[in-house]
Amino acid sequence: MNPLKLKLLSEFFILFILLPVSLAIPFNIWVKVGMVLIGFVYILIVLKKAENINFQIKKNINWKYLGRRILVTFVLVTVATTAYVWFQDKEALFYVPINKPKLYVAILFIYTFLSVWPQEIIYRTFFFERYEAFFDNKTLFIFINALVFSLAHLFFRNTLVLVLTFIGGIIFGFTYLKFRSTTAVSIEHAVYGNWLFTVGMGGMLGFPGMEA
Repeated sequence: MNPLKLKLLSEFFILFILLPVSLAIPFNIWVKVGMVLIGFVYILIVLKKAENINFQIKKNINWKYLGRRILVTFVLVTVATTAYVWFQDKEALFYVPINKPKLYVAILFIYTFLSVWPQEIIYRTFFFERYEAFFDNKTLFIFINALVFSLAHLFFRNTLVLVLTFIGGIIFGFTYLKFRSTTAVSIEHAVYGNWLFTVGMGGMLGFPGMEA
């Protein structure tokens, strides 16, 4: 096998298979945090040095088109998730924004910048710029991206989370493929993710404050 391909295959296995699976295994939380931080720093270095990514906001994005697309998807998401929470746990519906508004605002900020943005750097910017050249079929490539994105949430041990993150991975993959913008796909990711916390599904995603 070509040495470069072997290197990238090993890199892919460690970052997107071995690391996420290991996080689902019970052991010291600080060791897990250290592993994730080392992986993230490695990714940032590779993006800067090997892929020449500058993390600048692109000026040629069609924000009106992106906004319309997000709005349509958001309407579908709100209807489906509101109905789900209503029938599964009516008391959780909008519990946090109504009863804990300060926590709600804090979580929106923390989730957007400390969770969504790093995830999109790893699973869209890095993943696409690093491995896309090896796939002629872009749909298959997005499918694989969605699979590993779902795998990254295995530690929640929740089937619904895996399904939702797989669907999200498909959506975010097509967004990144079209716009090639970490900012654009992070905005989309933040809109849907923050809504899940808003509507009352934050407990399954590890958000605090869901209990009365």
